[in-house]
Amino acid sequence: MGGLESLPVAARDIRRALERLRAGDWQGAHELVQALEGAAAARLHGLLHRMEGDLDNARYWYRRAGGVLDISVPLDEELRHIESGLQVRPEAAR
Repeated sequence: MGGLESLPVAARDIRRALERLRAGDWQGAHELVQALEGAAAARLHGLLHRMEGDLDNARYWYRRAGGVLDISVPLDEELRHIESGLQVRPEAAR
């Protein structure tokens, strides 16, 4: 399986935002994700606002992603779930 280059463009950009977040660059992650469309980007955007404590904004972005904000889910678990949704399947990399 390939790295970032084998992902679709939107997934690549989301992955870059996740990498910035994992590196402690919340602002950089936010700048990347706020320019993106789609459910995965909206969910990550919601998670970023949840992390900063802006739950009203987080709720908005989770709704845009087609979900609801669930503060009972630990932040690291939510982050791992978003990351796992971006894994390249062998058939998608062909």
